[in-house]
Amino acid sequence: MNQAIMMPAKDTILIVGHGSREDSGNQEIREFTAQWRARHPEWRIELCFIEFAPPELNASLLSAARTSRRVLVVPLILNAAGHVKMEIPEAIEQARAACPQTEILLAPHLTACDPILAILKRRLRKAMGALDMPDPTTTGVVVLGRGSSDRGANGEMAKMARWLLEEGDHELVDLAFTGITWPRLEKVVQRHVLLGMRQIVVLPYYLYTGTLMQRIHRQVEHLRGQYPQIRFACSEHFGFEPEIFTLMDQRVEDLRAGVPDSRLPCDGCSYREIAHDLGHGHSHAHTHDHAHDHGHEHEHGHDHAHEHGHDHDHSHAHAHHDGHDHAHHDHAHPHDHSHTHAKAEDQPA
Repeated sequence: MNQAIMMPAKDTILIVGHGSREDSGNQEIREFTAQWRARHPEWRIELCFIEFAPPELNASLLSAARTSRRVLVVPLILNAAGHVKMEIPEAIEQARAACPQTEILLAPHLTACDPILAILKRRLRKAMGALDMPDPTTTGVVVLGRGSSDRGANGEMAKMARWLLEEGDHELVDLAFTGITWPRLEKVVQRHVLLGMRQIVVLPYYLYTGTLMQRIHRQVEHLRGQYPQIRFACSEHFGFEPEIFTLMDQRVEDLRAGVPDSRLPCDGCSYREIAHDLGHGHSHAHTHDHAHDHGHEHEHGHDHAHEHGHDHDHSHAHAHHDGHDHAHHDHAHPHDHSHTHAKAEDQPA
């Protein structure tokens, strides 16, 4: 990265983390923010959370917009589901209305990309080392993520599992989810055992610790007892890997340089507005009190079919049953408005 590039004095970079019921996860994001500030002392970097932890997204955006010429919003989030596609853009719209003099730009989430693949490959090599380097053809790999009612978010994980298969020697690389969607870890492990795997590596697809990471490690312990003939290895969450810092650097530099596709397409997306009108979106700001935890999953179940891989075509029309021709977006979706509310244990880490 070009260290000579300096942030204009009145720019604010706002990191958006998801937030966790388990404060150790929130603390890791705060530590990431401190380390990123140390790498860029010339940048004004602030942090906020979508839920479960202060400072809250809407208030932080308003504060940044009132004190900055420009705000660069950078989600520290792996996959784009309801929070990234709906709530962050909604909060930005509110801040723009309140502070029209301030330019607010929204970067994409971290996405399924080669830097994230490099982390997975490194974690897999470490796990194989812990198993004394067994034959990869008899060692199954399970990429284990949070799960979403948004097919694009699940699809990003599926892409990473496929890339991991294609760039390695393992013959069996599968995908599992901790909640919301299927399959779950136990079922995938059962299949691997039936297919003759002698070792199984579980690779959690999580940025930071939290309740779900704690659950994953408990599940692996249960599986060790259930399958004593199988050797298991389970890696940690991504944490402070250098690729995460590099991706965040690139998001900022691309926004500032106006690089094509450097902005999240859901910022200003007409489909998001339609989904909101139909009741599939809301802001946490007016419903969530950090003094208590709400027990439902905010995975907005609309099929937001521009899958955020930066390959969307915004030039084709798609017809709605209301008779209107929304000609500037081609989302190519059936309107799947299944607003999924999951149990409290399926809350994000």
